[in-house]
Amino acid sequence: MAISAELAEKRAALDHELRSLGRVLVAYSGGADSAFLAWAAHQALGAEMLAVIADSPSLARYQLADAIDFAREQNIPLEVIRTQELSRPEYVRNDGARCFHCKDELFSMMQDYAAAHNFQTIAYGINLDDKGDFRPGQAAAVQHNVAAPLLKARLGKEEIRALAREAGLRIWDKPASACLSSRIEYGRAVTTEALSAVEQGEDALRQLGFRQFRVRHHGDIARIEIARDEMLRAMTAEMAAEFTRIFKNLGFKFVTLDLEGFRSGSMNVLLSPEQIFRAG
Repeated sequence: MAISAELAEKRAALDHELRSLGRVLVAYSGGADSAFLAWAAHQALGAEMLAVIADSPSLARYQLADAIDFAREQNIPLEVIRTQELSRPEYVRNDGARCFHCKDELFSMMQDYAAAHNFQTIAYGINLDDKGDFRPGQAAAVQHNVAAPLLKARLGKEEIRALAREAGLRIWDKPASACLSSRIEYGRAVTTEALSAVEQGEDALRQLGFRQFRVRHHGDIARIEIARDEMLRAMTAEMAAEFTRIFKNLGFKFVTLDLEGFRSGSMNVLLSPEQIFRAG
């Protein structure tokens, strides 16, 4: 698929920006944005870049394995580091600033790694569309002076996917997937038990053939969000019985299917404007 002249200019601007950063560590999660950034950095910089993925209980094993596989497929050098955000009380309490503390942990560890291995820059995959969303992790990136090459090149989400598709990267249409902690309602402590229940529930939905979904953890209640184009398949008596079996076996007392369907960041509606302002 050919790309437009405007998008080709943005792609060239991205290469120029990457080459200006020196030796670069790329914060990599395996999602479409960070995977494309890691690939583009490797194309531009070769051995002068390294992708870094943070492994912790908040990263689903499925996502970790897929991220490692993609890096291997594309010969992108990769380092897996173990982050300790669950040892931070301010992260565990799970208020509106949780994402800040997660990224603060990640970027602190990446800064230590950069200093020890002579990397000049840390970069991450924020893009133009992310600037209009509630993402406290962006404040941590600013505090740690993390570069934002996709944003600097004025690339939005759909443009990144188009460039990834044009490059033949299989992640071009990969469904968005935030960390497992984002599935737990604000104010409820992030625990390894809660994360495991969410992960096992989402693994079960994937095995049932669903592609875009979330399991939202509300204590005794599991709230299932499924993409609208998959909703009819979910709304049958047989599937309702299967959902009930799966999630009650995971310890939930009540199982609900959200009729609004999947939407990214739906937990944010639980935050007051004051909480959002305090979180940055």
